[in-house]
Amino acid sequence: MKILVTPTSLQSGTNQPALKTLQNFCPNLIYNTAGRPLTEEELIPLLQDCDGYIAGLDFITEKVLNSCPKLKVISRYGAGYDRVDIQAAKKNQITVTNTPGVNAQAVGELAFGLILCTARKIACLDNQLRSGKWIRSTGIELFGKTLGIVGLGAIGKVVANCARGFGMKVVAYDPFINMDYCQKQGIQAVDLEQLIRCSNIITLHLPLNADTKRLINADRISKMQDGAIIVNASRGGIIDEEAAYHALKSGKLGGLGLDAFEIEPPEASPLFELQNVTVTPHTGAHTKEATENMANTAIQNLIDVLSGRECPNVIAG
Repeated sequence: MKILVTPTSLQSGTNQPALKTLQNFCPNLIYNTAGRPLTEEELIPLLQDCDGYIAGLDFITEKVLNSCPKLKVISRYGAGYDRVDIQAAKKNQITVTNTPGVNAQAVGELAFGLILCTARKIACLDNQLRSGKWIRSTGIELFGKTLGIVGLGAIGKVVANCARGFGMKVVAYDPFINMDYCQKQGIQAVDLEQLIRCSNIITLHLPLNADTKRLINADRISKMQDGAIIVNASRGGIIDEEAAYHALKSGKLGGLGLDAFEIEPPEASPLFELQNVTVTPHTGAHTKEATENMANTAIQNLIDVLSGRECPNVIAG
């Protein structure tokens, strides 16, 4: 038996109890040494002889899956699975699992950190002061502002809790919204277009699919309040980055906070030239607590499937 392990926070030699559990189950482990998500071309030679796969944010295409006749399970290290070709996995009788909810607190806290950092231009001021410049920049307060949450799942709920602590009004859009939860938490449920129009700050917590790709485009940005801030700590591609750049340059948008990009790692982006943009390297789930939870759950999912036991987190298979 052979297992491929690609998440960048699960590396050989790290003293993680979850990895020891996996090593006890299968000593023959292959690791990702690239330090980033793997491409289709990189995955195929590593994965083609594997029985199991602990998957990071790699591009798991139909071509990859068709090249892996022994593969029985893809255990996603995280909740999202938009980079896994689910139909190809089903066709090849490969079980796909994920770790829903285990990193919600970490990602939600980072998203709110991006909101605060962008509103007060903290990263920009830090960089300027370190370079010897004593420049004060006027930001905005969060108190009394309207926060629009697009996607009120486990992560969106964490952000809503943070926002209430800052005295913000919270509105939310989700096609599967829980009205009872909203009423109990003082959240106003609205449609997407109303959220776009009324929010001072918009935070995105959605999967990337055909319906959400470039959901935030030039047309929707034009309908936002002048000076609005957008934060994306979910998946790159939900925001049209070129449209956002032009809106930031014109002053239509007041700021942008990104933990996810259309291309990862991002190539030299014009967004990096702007002082009202805060960026982090898709690190929302990278806390000690979240990585431990994701590792434990992803590894247990894989062991359950390969051992023929029932797994509670099966997406396909």
